[in-house]
Amino acid sequence: MTTTTATEPGYVPASESLSAVLAKGEPPPRPSALAASMAFGWRAMLKIKHVPEQLFDVTAFPIMMTLMFTYLLGGALAGSTGEYLTYVLPGILVMSVVMTTMYTGLAVNTDIEKGVFDRFRTLPIWRPAPMVGYLLGDAFRYTMASVTILVLGLIMGFRPEGGILGVLAGVGVLVVFSFAFSWLWTMFGLLLRSEKSVMGVSMMVLFPGTFLSNILVMPETMPGWLQGFVSVNPITHVAASVRGLMNGNLDPAELMWTGIASAVLIVVFGTLTMRLYNRK
Repeated sequence: MTTTTATEPGYVPASESLSAVLAKGEPPPRPSALAASMAFGWRAMLKIKHVPEQLFDVTAFPIMMTLMFTYLLGGALAGSTGEYLTYVLPGILVMSVVMTTMYTGLAVNTDIEKGVFDRFRTLPIWRPAPMVGYLLGDAFRYTMASVTILVLGLIMGFRPEGGILGVLAGVGVLVVFSFAFSWLWTMFGLLLRSEKSVMGVSMMVLFPGTFLSNILVMPETMPGWLQGFVSVNPITHVAASVRGLMNGNLDPAELMWTGIASAVLIVVFGTLTMRLYNRK
């Protein structure tokens, strides 16, 4: 094997050979925070496109929950399934979407295990963009679950007094809260070492959080000591806000507490998530 030295005619300096394969002109501008977040959100959407089975939890699960609770508890709690449906359907909507938020943490944890986040950190982008992208992609899942439950509810006889605007406003409030609530699971996705750990912790938080609320029954029917927990549970205020918007009897205080809870979740867990992400 022969090598070409600097004194021979065929020698080409390394700098010149390298410049020959590089793109000419100015480098592309750095993407904005919005553009980077949308790109990662589109990445999350492509995962659903290639693995459509991921939508089972936002279609089959809400249908099962709505049918089961309406026909199992409706006659006993409200005297008829029709009356109970008016109360419980917004609650089932909140329960289904809120429980879906935990998959954000699972997706984050999976990408960490595969080493994908190591590549993301080398990119010249806004640092929170990958996390925000996950949440934007999951917002589509929340909307799918909402549409599924509402269509089923209309078939079963649900007639919202708030009209189409009330329904849209209720879904919007729920999606915003779920976006904020998902920051909790991104933190756990970064903090815990396996998918099973993330799933276990998520269930420990979600089951008492959703069932110990006003989703299925009125708090007035509960023991006094339990009513105290229910009254400070943020999911209670979300369910009351969504129910009030859809049924046309919104209590502004419930909507205010929902907004405060969403802001606190983003500030607290969003900050903790980014600190963990930067140190991971």
